[in-house]
Amino acid sequence: MKEQKSGTLRFIIEVVVLFAAVIIGVQLLMHFVISKDVVQGTSMQPTLEDGDRLYSARHHSIDRNDIVVIDAPDKPGELYIKRVIGMPGDTVAVKHEKLYINGKQTKEPYLKSKFMAQEMTAQNATYFTYDFSLQTLQSTHRATVPKGAYFVMGDNRLVSHDGRDFGFIAKNKIQSVVVWRYWPLNKMKIY
Repeated sequence: MKEQKSGTLRFIIEVVVLFAAVIIGVQLLMHFVISKDVVQGTSMQPTLEDGDRLYSARHHSIDRNDIVVIDAPDKPGELYIKRVIGMPGDTVAVKHEKLYINGKQTKEPYLKSKFMAQEMTAQNATYFTYDFSLQTLQSTHRATVPKGAYFVMGDNRLVSHDGRDFGFIAKNKIQSVVVWRYWPLNKMKIY
């Protein structure tokens, strides 16, 4: 009888230890490897909508056109979700409302024509502007991304508060790279 109680107690202790290890492991994973994020606002429309839920990977390589979660440079403690446009060393330029990277016009398939037209009507705009207020871009319509930094923009260029306003983002200010939209279920997507 004593042996049976000892076996039961041992089983309970093993289950509790296993449960605690799983909880601690998940917490460490969510803190150091994966981030769970919620889109707030309309700056990434039509790609991401307000309320979309995402998983992003920390310590992930950063490539052009990746969607990233960054420390808001002008709002300490807050995060922004933006798209990487310029990589370190790239020259970003705007000519006739077209984006050029290193002298070549860049295709931006995530800027949907129908959405852009609707936004222009809603914002009473005559063209879908890049409206760079980053000082160098404003005066020369061209800027070189510094080593160790990135140039980011939102997909909804008419309303996005992004690198055109706050400048370049240091690599250590990029928290994670979006890898999966899991909500809403009908828009689930791997990036």
